[in-house]
Amino acid sequence: MKTVTVVGASLAGLYAARELRAQGFDGRLVVVGAEPHHPYDRPPLSKGFLTGDCAEPQLALSDTEEAAQLDAEWILGTRARALDARGRTVVLDNGRTPASDGVVIATGAFARRLPGPALTGVHTLRTLDDARALRRDLIHGPRRVVVIGGGFIGAETASSCVSLGHDVTVVEAAPLPLATQLGAEMASVCAALHARGGARLLTGVEVAALRGAGPTTLGGGAVTAVELSDGRLLPADVVVVGIGAAPNTGWLTGSPLALDDGVLCDEGCVTTLPQVVAVGDVARVGGFRAEHWTSATEQPRVAVRNLLARRTVETARPLPYFWSDQYGSRLQFAGRRREGDTVRVVEGSPDASDGDGFLAVYERAGRTTAILALDRTRLFTKARRALMAAAATDREAERERDEEGEREAEREREAERQAEYREDAARAS
Repeated sequence: MKTVTVVGASLAGLYAARELRAQGFDGRLVVVGAEPHHPYDRPPLSKGFLTGDCAEPQLALSDTEEAAQLDAEWILGTRARALDARGRTVVLDNGRTPASDGVVIATGAFARRLPGPALTGVHTLRTLDDARALRRDLIHGPRRVVVIGGGFIGAETASSCVSLGHDVTVVEAAPLPLATQLGAEMASVCAALHARGGARLLTGVEVAALRGAGPTTLGGGAVTAVELSDGRLLPADVVVVGIGAAPNTGWLTGSPLALDDGVLCDEGCVTTLPQVVAVGDVARVGGFRAEHWTSATEQPRVAVRNLLARRTVETARPLPYFWSDQYGSRLQFAGRRREGDTVRVVEGSPDASDGDGFLAVYERAGRTTAILALDRTRLFTKARRALMAAAATDREAERERDEEGEREAEREREAERQAEYREDAARAS
């Protein structure tokens, strides 16, 4: 390959660029980014960056020395508009059309927004520019902040706002926040963190509309309240919308790539187009799309190996892992929980009022499937290592079963060929 284009100057995009050089690619490397910034760390945006504990330079994921080593051509502040599959040409909105021998899709995801007119004081939190705008709104004395959505971004933002002295209400449409990820039992424990931290949590109620006061009814005014589906009005000076994210695949509409809640890939991050792979939040690998930091950092190694090999020679099945810092506590989760798994607390107490923390394991058919910890980082790290080792053993056993299945199929085919040979010989005699 002479040229590889990485579309997305994201965490996953940066790791892909690193892997290309580490795995011996010495050709032209182009990295395209919709934002004007070089790759930066997103997790602190809802935490230390909002509170002022993390300065902007600390968000950088690389430095000038690494940039020189990567020897990449950075095209920043420019969106990809289309992918011409015939020549693997990426069409950019500035008119440029870099042709490539290989393409890495790492365009991530975008924050979902509420319908209705635009109002000042209403924010999403996905990008550095989002965080800058929200932080500017939070420095003007105590504000009434309503956070819509009790997921990780919502909870972390609420925690940061409380620490800054604001009056905070979290609105969650589901009966419990994080129930999909953690299950109802553990979600109720984590929901108690809001009360312990000093925020109000309203669950089982949806947002009907945002109220604003401004010069026109078409937008441009300032948010004044959040209207709930039960008729309640929550006065608000600042609203943060944290209702999830959707994969950035709009630019791929019309291409031959298979799209369905992300770019469809096999377990090696290889798409339906030759020499095109996808990684990170935009990739649906082996039927799953995981918006986790670990996916963005672990998938690129396998994706690049397969890209350079021009076929799938290795699969990527990292054990899902995420963490969240809320109200002075650290929540950590690893594994694959499914409905019906039982959960058991093995260390500490799930009673949030005592502040002791706990370690819990999820189990299915006598085997651990996932682990959850609150303020038990050392125990969690040990348990995660054990879970990763067990997963690796399972993958090896699965690989051996697959290989044995292939050998058995070949034996059956050979037996059929021998039977046909004998029949032909018998007819000839």
